[in-house]
Amino acid sequence: MVSTPRGTGGPSQLPSRGDVYLVDLDPARGSEIQKTRPCVVVSPDELNHHLRTVIVAPMTTAGQPYPWRVSCRFRNQAGRIALDQLRTVDRERLVRRDGVLQATTVTDVLAKLSELFAP
Repeated sequence: MVSTPRGTGGPSQLPSRGDVYLVDLDPARGSEIQKTRPCVVVSPDELNHHLRTVIVAPMTTAGQPYPWRVSCRFRNQAGRIALDQLRTVDRERLVRRDGVLQATTVTDVLAKLSELFAP
């Protein structure tokens, strides 16, 4: 596992919506997704460029295909984006940028988030 020491300020490149980063999610509590794993940046770029925190959705290859999890392919592996496990993390938790999601998948994620938070 590749990691950056805590306190280094995270990656030098500013995260953008749709980027996939390896994120150190530990320590986790209870049913929270844990470990260092790929996560999709879902917060808008304006927030990402002005704040030290980023809103991410963890990616997983395990679990049921729940309606609030968006199916995706990343690095030739099928998985799901767990929108029920959104986390706001400091950029120090971003280990490294691992790529970017396809635009159609980002659109699906944003549509599902709108549905989840609709009144």
